[in-house]
Amino acid sequence: MKVKINDTVVVITGKYKGKQGKVLKTVPTRHAVIVEGVNIVHKHEKARKANETSHIVNEEAPIDVSNVEVVCDKCGKPTRVAHAFVDGKKVRVCKKCGASLDKAFAKKVKGAKPAETAEEAPRKRTRKRSQKAEETPNTEE
Repeated sequence: MKVKINDTVVVITGKYKGKQGKVLKTVPTRHAVIVEGVNIVHKHEKARKANETSHIVNEEAPIDVSNVEVVCDKCGKPTRVAHAFVDGKKVRVCKKCGASLDKAFAKKVKGAKPAETAEEAPRKRTRKRSQKAEETPNTEE
């Protein structure tokens, strides 16, 4: 699924078409998401103790993920999700404006060049002790 928790989405089909909301929960096994303020159902709750009363609760039910589109933070338009590589990680990107949809990589996507990051050699790991020994020259000479 290309939709994650805390994404802002807009419903594109059904009874709640055009309504925007934040994704509260994802259910990948059912290909569904629960969106704030969308697909409200009435749930009847029975009193379980003597001092409680029965009541009706309004809550959000899952909606199929194919019926929602992610809204880009930069351009504010609903968009399909593309992918790009930033610092060797796969990042979700807006197809319309190219801005990142992942919060951690929001500033890095525009200037990133995916071809260069893939070809760079990994840095050699060294211990801190060996670095200090190399930096301090012998004073005995």
